[in-house]
Amino acid sequence: MELFTELRENPADINAIVARRRKDFTGDFFRHLNFLVNAYNGLDERDGIVRLGAKCLSAIHAYDCTLEQLDIESAQLKFDDILNSSSLDGACDKIKSLAKAKELDSSLILLINRAWAAAKESTTMNDKVKDIMYHIYTTTKESLKSISPPEMKLLKYLLNIEEPEERFGALATAFSPGDGREAKDEDALYTTPSELHKWIKMLLDSYHLNKEETDFMDARKMSDPVIIQRLTLLKEMIEEEYMKRYIHPEEEEEPMDDS
Repeated sequence: MELFTELRENPADINAIVARRRKDFTGDFFRHLNFLVNAYNGLDERDGIVRLGAKCLSAIHAYDCTLEQLDIESAQLKFDDILNSSSLDGACDKIKSLAKAKELDSSLILLINRAWAAAKESTTMNDKVKDIMYHIYTTTKESLKSISPPEMKLLKYLLNIEEPEERFGALATAFSPGDGREAKDEDALYTTPSELHKWIKMLLDSYHLNKEETDFMDARKMSDPVIIQRLTLLKEMIEEEYMKRYIHPEEEEEPMDDS
């Protein structure tokens, strides 16, 4: 792999390479490293590859944590701005403007979902505040329908696949469009594990908040136990096969084969 060559020739620049080429550090890359470990006979060469893999995992974890924190902070600033509006109409208008500008992202939607959940379940919050949070939540739902993010289209496609193996195969394809994230199929939908994971959490949150309402997906489908089960399985698959294994190496006992 060309990426492996670049890393081996520039061991002091691993952090910079991860920042520039994060999308290339896929499961296939780490499987390739494991293959090389088993292919080499020299202990020094094998040890060097294992150490390189460990450094890559550490750099990836640090990079992703930084991005996630920045994403959350940005979403919180947007949410604070919405809450600081002079009127409820003003708050709803800001949500619609964010949707129109394609800035109504999954992190912000998760914050709004969780805020409404907390307000709904609170026994101390007054009804006026609950009403404000409910209107912000419902406006977000309606605004999301108008922007139709690719992750939602991808989820609808995945959830309509009956066979689990075919569904998980389509999931893997959605995470690996190729170099430069250029789609192999112009009609296909591609995203990242962390981004799709956030949208799935948002859907499940929405379902548990208001099972009786029309939420982000068709109400009939979202009330179908099979659909909820498939969403949950997709979430678990992403966490185990993509996020835990390659993004959170400290949770893996043996991220690299050192035998």
